[in-house]
Amino acid sequence: MRNAARGAGGMLDRYFDITRRGSTLLREIVAGITTFGAVAYIMAVNPAILSMAGLDHHDMIMTTIAASVCGTLLMALMANLPIALAPAMSSNIIFAQVVVMHMGISPAVAFAMVFLGGAVFVLLALTSWRQKIVSGFPDPVICGIRCAIGAFIVRIGLTTGGLVVPSHDGFAFGLLAQPAVELALGGLALAMVLSYVRVPAAMLLSIVAITIAGLFVHGADGRLLTRLPAHVSDWPHYPYHMLFTFDFHGFAANILVLFPVALYFFLSDFFDATGTMMAVTQRATQGRDGTPLPLGRAAFCADGAASVIGATLGTSTVSAYLESLVGVEAGGRTGLCAVVVAALFAVSSFFWPLITAIPAVATAPVLIVVGLGMLSTLASPQTLALEELMSPLLMVVITLMTGNFMLALACGLLLHTMLVIGRRRWRQLTPMLVGLDIVFVVFLLLESRMQA
Repeated sequence: MRNAARGAGGMLDRYFDITRRGSTLLREIVAGITTFGAVAYIMAVNPAILSMAGLDHHDMIMTTIAASVCGTLLMALMANLPIALAPAMSSNIIFAQVVVMHMGISPAVAFAMVFLGGAVFVLLALTSWRQKIVSGFPDPVICGIRCAIGAFIVRIGLTTGGLVVPSHDGFAFGLLAQPAVELALGGLALAMVLSYVRVPAAMLLSIVAITIAGLFVHGADGRLLTRLPAHVSDWPHYPYHMLFTFDFHGFAANILVLFPVALYFFLSDFFDATGTMMAVTQRATQGRDGTPLPLGRAAFCADGAASVIGATLGTSTVSAYLESLVGVEAGGRTGLCAVVVAALFAVSSFFWPLITAIPAVATAPVLIVVGLGMLSTLASPQTLALEELMSPLLMVVITLMTGNFMLALACGLLLHTMLVIGRRRWRQLTPMLVGLDIVFVVFLLLESRMQA
């Protein structure tokens, strides 16, 4: 028995280069468990978001888990990196709130857009164009996209948690006399404190704590916020009707209106994945010389393929998670860490009844904390010059005031172009920037006609 265990351990060591990267089998397993604790909240948050688009909540739990398993395994086996993949916390909001709810596009068309974006990502990952796009895209626009999405996520978290409610002046703070609002505030404070002191699985712990507290707190309708299911666990039932639910014809018929949104799905996956994987690999040094882990084409192909598979399974864009850094801090250096994450996601599928019991007030604080983390880009050490911050700030303000992310993206991009022209920095007026300006001018014209 011991010989068999040693043989299996040796095989894993050789396949994942565990010893050469300065790690051990036990350390990789512990790091995988730690990473899973940091990203497991997506199993509760992503279904809650996508169900806003009219998709079944239970179906979205299963597709979220399946996409996370497949994407993480791809990264582990193709690129041998300790990076977890799951439906991205930016694209799922755009998918549900902007594309389906605001624009009135069917989920099948949205899935087709995610599929095409992932396919383009894979093709670019195989060529030198990936690096050209990264270096040629304006930094203020990249910053603005991330910050505006952060503001959008904060807005959703505040409204779904009852902390902000509609009023005749636009929005007002929720009634503190309501126990549900008090619980949401307490949950927000808990999530922030746990994140600030870097407690492993901070987001998951806050969701669990608020869900348990919801067993004793009544909502505005007089019912308990958390209602336990009849069974804690059950055999997973995958929604096979969600497979290949693409409407390419609907996308082609509305190509002029939908192209900017499809472009967003691609750009968000592209830049989020690039930034996240660079951060993780640079932090996860290997060997005695402390060189960063290699980040090659396989990693980018795995991320793009994960979005293709995710759309095929029936969920929004799948991308690398920055929370993977938690596992790296715990010693994760190889793809075995990611294999452990994928295995734990698979095991979680047996506890889907318990996941369905998680109330919106438990996931709202996580949305707010994640969104604020994205907004913190404005204060990063690599912060932009004051004049270059004008576009990102405008995008944040428009997003918070109107809830229209695509409008904010268009206005921010056009403002950046006007500033470039006004300062006569002709080298920054790249063909890519001009092309994006044209795309979003057309988008604004078409949307104005739709609203009229």
